[in-house]
Amino acid sequence: MDLGTLLKPEAVKVVTAASSKKRLLHEISDLVQQAYGLDAHLVVEALMSRESLGPTGVGQGVALPHARLDGIDEVKGAFILLDKPIEFDSVDRQPVDIAFALFAPEEAGVEHLKALALVSRTLRDTAICSKLRANPNSATLYAILNEAKSARAA
Repeated sequence: MDLGTLLKPEAVKVVTAASSKKRLLHEISDLVQQAYGLDAHLVVEALMSRESLGPTGVGQGVALPHARLDGIDEVKGAFILLDKPIEFDSVDRQPVDIAFALFAPEEAGVEHLKALALVSRTLRDTAICSKLRANPNSATLYAILNEAKSARAA
């Protein structure tokens, strides 16, 4: 598994108008509806339900919101870079400007965990995060994320 199998170019976006965690979750939902045809209302409900169990802000400005959904057959991802960090109840209490969301089938077991681990490992790399933050262009962000998986595999 690599980031290229989780993420389509259409599922990468720079967002300038998210002012809250809730607004970011709505932006993610709209993005996955456009990129994968998923129901945005169901997606945002699933994300909010998961967040109610505990925040998915993992620190260093990164959030990994994730949820299980009916009607999908493989793990799918969406990446958002925010132009201004927002409060996200992160473990380190720092605001978030990078969000990589994952969606897994309801019955997905280990694949969901493997995808979460891969994204987490990738975004713990401060050099990769610095590159992402320095390049607010969707196509460039997608290329950086794909380079990251190639470099990690080497």
